[in-house]
Amino acid sequence: MPSQDAAAMAQQWLSAFDDALANEDFAHAASLFHEGGFWRDLASLTWNIYTAEGRREIESMLGANAPRMRPANWRMTKADIESNGDVLALLAFDSAVGAARGRLVLRDGRAWVLFTALVELNGFEEQTAANGNREQGVRHGAQRHRKSWLKRKQDTEAALGYSEQPYCVIVGGGQGGLGLAARLKRLNVPTIVVEKNEKAGDSWRNRYQTLCLHDPVQYDHLPYIPFPEHWPVFSPKDKLGDWLEMYAKVMELNFWGSTLCLGAQFDETSGRWDVRVERDGVPITLRPAQLVLATGMSGFPNVPDVPGADSFAGEIMHSSDYRSGERYANKACVVIGSNTSGHDIAADLWECDAHVTMVQRSPTIVVRSETMSTLAWSHLYSDDAVASGLRTEEADLIGASTPFKLTPDRLRPLNEEIQKRDADLYAGLSAVGFDFDFGEDGTGIGGAYPRRGGGYYIEVGASQMLIEGKIALRSRVGLERIRADGIELSDGSFLPADLIVFATGYGPMNQWAEKLISTDVARKVGRCWGLGSGAKGDPGPWEGELRNMWKPTQQKGLWFHGGNLMQSRFYSRILALQIKARLEGLETPVYGMPVVHHAM
Repeated sequence: MPSQDAAAMAQQWLSAFDDALANEDFAHAASLFHEGGFWRDLASLTWNIYTAEGRREIESMLGANAPRMRPANWRMTKADIESNGDVLALLAFDSAVGAARGRLVLRDGRAWVLFTALVELNGFEEQTAANGNREQGVRHGAQRHRKSWLKRKQDTEAALGYSEQPYCVIVGGGQGGLGLAARLKRLNVPTIVVEKNEKAGDSWRNRYQTLCLHDPVQYDHLPYIPFPEHWPVFSPKDKLGDWLEMYAKVMELNFWGSTLCLGAQFDETSGRWDVRVERDGVPITLRPAQLVLATGMSGFPNVPDVPGADSFAGEIMHSSDYRSGERYANKACVVIGSNTSGHDIAADLWECDAHVTMVQRSPTIVVRSETMSTLAWSHLYSDDAVASGLRTEEADLIGASTPFKLTPDRLRPLNEEIQKRDADLYAGLSAVGFDFDFGEDGTGIGGAYPRRGGGYYIEVGASQMLIEGKIALRSRVGLERIRADGIELSDGSFLPADLIVFATGYGPMNQWAEKLISTDVARKVGRCWGLGSGAKGDPGPWEGELRNMWKPTQQKGLWFHGGNLMQSRFYSRILALQIKARLEGLETPVYGMPVVHHAM
């Protein structure tokens, strides 16, 4: 059907929905959805990241929030029709607090999915030329004792954290912390980023030397400043580190490098945190109202407690401490773990002339990078998508619009096609005994990532090295004991070793809350990440959204920000607007605050 027909159908539905909301007829508004329809909201109605599943929940959400937020002027901005007849439309609307964008999926005239996201606060718009808020940069004419741009910048930096307190402190200066700080800067929220490393980007520079992103450049832009068009498709970690260092400078972020966060405590009386840091060896106490832990999407390294480890004559390390295989030429090296880091490190060791064995204790999801890019990313994040006129902001909205409850049914056909395309890869892996699967329910990497944040490898060469025997493999075995000269496995065999690398993952992100704040607060906010799917590493009950990420937690003034570069870019806006609203004293009643089912 022509796109103008799709636009007409979308606008007809939106107008009917608009009328129902204007009349506060929330039962009728909910009836415009399928009985099993979904509404995913990012702070535009709920001041939360929340998915209402089914008409009853949608009606309840509207009844609790629409009279106060007054969403109105619902309008279609772009529409099309899928081959199955679904009408897909991007949309916009206004509310009592700001502007919102979203996406509508119509099926047989009713909404199957409605997605909405807050993008701007009324009266507190970002500094942009479009809003007429661009800074002049200089005051023309004569002015005695004029301060230069540099002097004003230096004065601001010297005051913030000392004579003036920040409203927000972000612990962690990787892509997540920097992107959020940039958003807050544009919203005039006084913010300090605390980073233990010396320079922005060091969190990437300090990883193993061959680390390279496995997702494409179009997926990885930071807020406001996209990568230039000559940038490689897959970013090497040191190149990305340099980009982050540049970003912090160009965005004029208050970045405190070489600063260790020692601890934090929330003062219920003042409504502020006491955040103790040590900057260049000097203790300082910061007193922000909002504290964001942007320490990545994981907690501390997981290292199995294997009997006899103290007797090992060689080196034992976690993958987070591994840098290069240059010192291990002709050495016997054992990598415990078969997910991304395990593959990357094993490949690096082989390239440095080490004798490498990978020990695989559980199945791993594997897919070729080219296949993943073609089937999973190219329609939204690729040169072709950009050439078709799809902007990054639109791609992000589309990508975020599918409720998590619906993703398994979308992912299974994708993984069936992956199995067909990569059949030779899987035949080769089977032949050498590599234990692979496509997730417990056939949802592959797309299912594993939000549930447990790992369990997979995107093939960029190491799988082929396993197939060719360059990397030796021991699969379906456990670790029995470490001896002075190697490892005894559960099948009674022995692997000699000069180096043992545990590529065994990390704990949950709220371990940082336990370390920096307290065990009580960590248990109060509960586990971070996961959906409650009941799959491995993601215990139920079903929650429908990632636990604690980018939204209010059970601890006032405490937020978690993490994920890959795309998530950091997209959700940094949602989180920044929530923080800005609190700075300006807006009422932000949170709807649907989840119950904590898992303390750690």
